[in-house]
Amino acid sequence: MATKILNPDRAVVIALGSNLAGGHGSSEALLEEALARFPTVGLKILKRSGWWRSAAWPDPNGPEYRNGVALVEADGPPEVVLASLLKLEAQMGRERAAKNAPRTLDLDLIAHGREVRETAGLTLPHPRAHERLFVMGPLAEIAPDWRHPTLARTAADLAVGAQVGADARPVRP
Repeated sequence: MATKILNPDRAVVIALGSNLAGGHGSSEALLEEALARFPTVGLKILKRSGWWRSAAWPDPNGPEYRNGVALVEADGPPEVVLASLLKLEAQMGRERAAKNAPRTLDLDLIAHGREVRETAGLTLPHPRAHERLFVMGPLAEIAPDWRHPTLARTAADLAVGAQVGADARPVRP
């Protein structure tokens, strides 16, 4: 995981989140297990952030979230990557009940290199990631110079202006 990334703009960016530990004892343990399974669905981790904490959204009374970001190398096009992420979520007990409901595992495809597209099942880059500190903060931690494919702003710059999840902070041991 300590592989140096020569050009972060070519990497696939995946956001990870959890606020239900399932049978893993903690959301951090569940997220670590998810990362360990990335290779089984064709995702080679190049670099990953530490875990960040934030209040549940949109209802801050829900269980607190843990989030992080991984830069990965993927063999297939974005649709294949997205299908792999959905498969991994299901393997780890993700149930899609209501929108924004607490969840064991949430895997979002944030960017696939510099691709820009909008289809019925996939929008790249992720349409709201740039507004979320719990995504841009961890991304800025590992690739501060990554540039948003349509906004042309760096992860570091976007993290400073992110309004959703503005309470997000790195988890410290």
